[in-house]
Amino acid sequence: MSDLIDDPQPGQNLPEFTVAEISGAVKRTLEDQFSRVRVRGEVGRVFTARSGHLYYDIKDDKNVLACTTWKGQVSRLSVVPEEGLEVVVTGRLTAFGGQSKYNMNVEEVAVAGKGALMALLEKRKAQLQAEGLFEQSRKRPLPYLPEIIGVVTSPSGAVIRDILHRLRDRFPRKVLIWPVAVQGEACAREVANAIDGFNLLTPGGALPRPDLLIVARGGGSIEDLWGFNEEIVARAAARSEIPLISAVGHETDTTLIDYVSDRRAPTPTAAAEMAVPVRMELLAWVGEQQTRLVRALSARVDQRGQRLRDLGRALRRPETLLEGPQQRYDLMSDRLPTALMRGVERRRVALSEASGSLRPGLLARMLGQDQRRISNSADRLAPALQRAALAKREALGRRADRLTPRVIERDIAQGRDRLEALTRRLKDAGTRQTTAPRDRLEALMRLHETLGYKATLKRGYAVVYGDGGQVVGTKAAAEAAAGLEIEFADGKFKIGGTTRKSATKPKPPEQGSLF
Repeated sequence: MSDLIDDPQPGQNLPEFTVAEISGAVKRTLEDQFSRVRVRGEVGRVFTARSGHLYYDIKDDKNVLACTTWKGQVSRLSVVPEEGLEVVVTGRLTAFGGQSKYNMNVEEVAVAGKGALMALLEKRKAQLQAEGLFEQSRKRPLPYLPEIIGVVTSPSGAVIRDILHRLRDRFPRKVLIWPVAVQGEACAREVANAIDGFNLLTPGGALPRPDLLIVARGGGSIEDLWGFNEEIVARAAARSEIPLISAVGHETDTTLIDYVSDRRAPTPTAAAEMAVPVRMELLAWVGEQQTRLVRALSARVDQRGQRLRDLGRALRRPETLLEGPQQRYDLMSDRLPTALMRGVERRRVALSEASGSLRPGLLARMLGQDQRRISNSADRLAPALQRAALAKREALGRRADRLTPRVIERDIAQGRDRLEALTRRLKDAGTRQTTAPRDRLEALMRLHETLGYKATLKRGYAVVYGDGGQVVGTKAAAEAAAGLEIEFADGKFKIGGTTRKSATKPKPPEQGSLF
């Protein structure tokens, strides 16, 4: 009866939670109480997973807060965390019950203070300079008079109006404007995409590719101009195939894009002046050059004419040049008929002498001699051919006795006998070389089975496993375990509470260990 009215022990009436229930309650409490927080600290280790998620730590001199930015959120960060950078992160706290840990899902990262911004700027500047992006040798010259100019800036600011006004005053050109945000989170990404987009245009296409790019923005604080200090903007300007002028801020403002661009302009208006010459000055220069050219050509023609006249006075008169050839022509024309007559007479005499020796009887006698010579040669040809054929036939008969299959068959039989002998020797040697290692291997396997713990179990011993699948070797360890699992030669069985399975297969006892 006393048991019915006794007070319960302290804590017995508290509700019981499962592990999943308590983890979910902790997660909901954290997300409700810290749904939107800002934390300041120094960035520790930074790790980018293969999936694209970003993991990093925010720490001070005593504590560390694990932070996560998911893949879809990384592209919206205005500042990418770098180790050693002091930042202010904004997001919400949450918990991961699978490891009993809490962390912060960060949606925004901002640099803490102007000093940290300058430190980050110097770090990026040193990195890009080490890669050679600031080298003067890689900068391209600007075209003297570009047909099309691409401008990357805000479409609503005073900068674009100043550039267009200055171009119209100096030398009107076609201008393509790529509107971008010139400050804020989207600034760096939009400026980099604009530079890459202009470079992807086809020269001479429906939307022609510019011959020159101007990236422009008005003055402001370092925070306002920070988008042009981002690494993606500097790298986009460095890989641009189109010559690029940087006109960001006033003359005293300097950003990373100024170092990698082909030319830096102190102001957007100065960038327009660098882009094109003054049309009126160019026309005046062309007119002056034309006048100088006409004057030089006239002087040159006059000089050549005077020289021609001077040289003409030193030449002989045309009449005197033809007097000698005319005399030779008259002399030759008088001698030509006599020479022709003598030549014809000489050739007639030679023909008469040659025709006297070419009588038909002489030709018939020479033809008969040639026929008799051919007949004599033909009579001797047939016996000579027969004698040569007989000699070849006799030589072939002498060699035919040696070209019988018996000799080849004898050589083949000898080779086959040698091959069989070598095969038998090789087989015997292989058998001798494999028998001894096989015997040693079988002996080692028998010894391994004899020394293994499975053979020990067959002799009546057992293995005891405790929590986590660890082998229990002492009485104290067995009493401290929540449950035990005993392995015999024919199987296992459990004693007490359920033992928690280890993440890996339990390690068997060492060879020869007995429990």
